[in-house]
Amino acid sequence: MSISKRLHYKSDQIEVTYDPKICIHAAECVKGLPQVFNPNKKPWVDPNSAEADEIAAVIHKCPTGALRYNRLDGGANEPVPSSTRIVAVKNGPIYVTGNIKITGSDGNPLDAAPRVALCRCGHSGNKPFCDNTHKEINFDAE
Repeated sequence: MSISKRLHYKSDQIEVTYDPKICIHAAECVKGLPQVFNPNKKPWVDPNSAEADEIAAVIHKCPTGALRYNRLDGGANEPVPSSTRIVAVKNGPIYVTGNIKITGSDGNPLDAAPRVALCRCGHSGNKPFCDNTHKEINFDAE
């Protein structure tokens, strides 16, 4: 299974991209910069509503990699961590950060990202990515 096509939102300083298929609505973006990330507006991302550094800092908190960015103002793009970190979320997915390359069972690449949320319950309809099915089935694991 491949991820969906990324949506693009541009200002003069930064281009924000969003993949709704891998978003699990952790809401770090909405909590961090609600004037930029507002799910009640269309389009829901307005990169003109804050400075590029602020937007980039909030995007770094997106645990799934659904939000990413490219700097258009000469600022640094998102760094790829030199080490890999894996965190199992209680009753939830596995968050992975690092130089991640995911390959499907057919040998084709699914994604390359500095952040992903992988399914841990085994019931995601978007494997290997989490789709929040763990909440529906009351997945219970430390």
